[in-house]
Amino acid sequence: MERSSNLFEVQNLENADLQHLKDFNKENALLNKKLEQKEKENAVLLSLSNSIASIRNKLDLFEVIDQKLKKLFDFDDFVICLINDDQETHSAFIYNQKEDFLKTAGIPPQSSKKYTLDDGMCRAMIAAEQPVVFNVEEVLTWNDAPAWLAFWHNKGIREMIGLKMIDAKGCIGFFYLYSKNINSISNIYFDLLYGISLQISIAISNIIANERIERQLNEINEYKQKLEDEKSYLQEEIQHKYNYDEIIGQSQSLKGVFNLIDHVAPSDSTVLISGETGTGKELIARAIHESSPRRDQLMVKINCAALPLSLAESELFGHEKGSFTGATERRIGKFELAHKGTLFLDEIGELPLELQVKLLRALQEKEIERIGGKGVIKINVRIVAATNRNLLKEVEKGNFRADLYYRLNVFPVSLPPLRDRLEDVPYLTTHFIERIARKTGRQVNAISKSALNKLLIYPWPGNIRELEHLIERSILLSSGPVLKEIHLPKIDRKETTGKGEEQKIKTIHENERDHILSILKRCNGKISGMGGAAEILNIPATTLNSKIKKFKITREHILNK
Repeated sequence: MERSSNLFEVQNLENADLQHLKDFNKENALLNKKLEQKEKENAVLLSLSNSIASIRNKLDLFEVIDQKLKKLFDFDDFVICLINDDQETHSAFIYNQKEDFLKTAGIPPQSSKKYTLDDGMCRAMIAAEQPVVFNVEEVLTWNDAPAWLAFWHNKGIREMIGLKMIDAKGCIGFFYLYSKNINSISNIYFDLLYGISLQISIAISNIIANERIERQLNEINEYKQKLEDEKSYLQEEIQHKYNYDEIIGQSQSLKGVFNLIDHVAPSDSTVLISGETGTGKELIARAIHESSPRRDQLMVKINCAALPLSLAESELFGHEKGSFTGATERRIGKFELAHKGTLFLDEIGELPLELQVKLLRALQEKEIERIGGKGVIKINVRIVAATNRNLLKEVEKGNFRADLYYRLNVFPVSLPPLRDRLEDVPYLTTHFIERIARKTGRQVNAISKSALNKLLIYPWPGNIRELEHLIERSILLSSGPVLKEIHLPKIDRKETTGKGEEQKIKTIHENERDHILSILKRCNGKISGMGGAAEILNIPATTLNSKIKKFKITREHILNK
């Protein structure tokens, strides 16, 4: 009996040991499984960490999360949102941007849109220390549910796992994983998810910093390019624009203008340039300045037509601080700015009578007074004025002071309208085609004969400026290397000039005859010698005599003014 009891006890012990062994093996297998899972997680986390370390843009981060994180967790989509600088809204930063994805009804993610932080989900995310699981259908019943949540519900999303993203300053945004299943991710992985969110936060900071650097580099490159363009422009201005090479043309009338420039530029004489709008008066003023001893000083331009009466005196002569309401600091006027240089008074005929008196005094006395100033300021300024008006007629009408007119009209230079120098149209056209093609990037380098013929019969009421704009418009509408079509405005054969006079279109020969006749009248019939018509026209006297015979110009024609 005692032996039977001992056998029973032994058997019980053996069974207990066997059960213990089974339990041990089971626990060991479970532990091994956990270790394998942990190793797998660590491997993925390490891989994710290594991938994140090299990320420089949003697309790279999207690909890393989409490919590597899906090996660990069951989710269908994700969005990373960042809190905006206003600390009151957030915007989508990284999301699926495929067109078919965004076609779902509702409010899809969009980086340009701002969404309030004042909703239930955002408040829960900001307050949480661990990942937060949201049941989408439950959240939709909240009074403060986010407006964009319906979009995800329409895509079949049933659960969202929210991860707060932080940096040294605090919460910077949210990382949402979207799943079509409930309980898609066990809470045992929350620590892992938290670690992943920290790594993604670092990646986001790197991306933002990289984007900032790229923006700054782009701004620097744009600024450098701007400086290069300005340098190129200034070099072109210095080398070409303000000398005779940039005044395009070979006509006798233009050569006569060159001759006048040669005579007056070396002096300090006041010049009055007259001509219709668009004939290049400022260009002639620049040529005079650049050919003068003052070329190393400024040529200051002031458009008299654009001067508001209330500010005109201050613009011309300057003012002292506190001299009138709004005068918060001393202002140097254009006269002072042009000291030892040239002052170009464009559209002088538009200057109000009240200012004409003060301008006359400045020209006569060679001194000015700032508004509110206590003394006079001596000035050394060369005056070049320009107008498209007939100033003598304006004097007769009482619109312009006679004494100011004679003070300005020391050395008159009259610019011919383009219709009186049509032989220059081919040269001007070639010049504008080259310059505008370069500016616009168009590969246009020539003009057809038929198109050029159209330009030669057009009366050019807007003169050279109109030609330039017409060429630019035609180049923009052109599709080949040769400009074949010129888009001329429709006009009658009789065209109104810039002075409001109706004029019949003339041939080149008629224009040349009229120009020679006008110069002969101006010279009182003198052909050769100093101040003679041949000198002004810059042609030999024998050539001029031949042209006079050719055009049958008689003394009666010259004396008939």
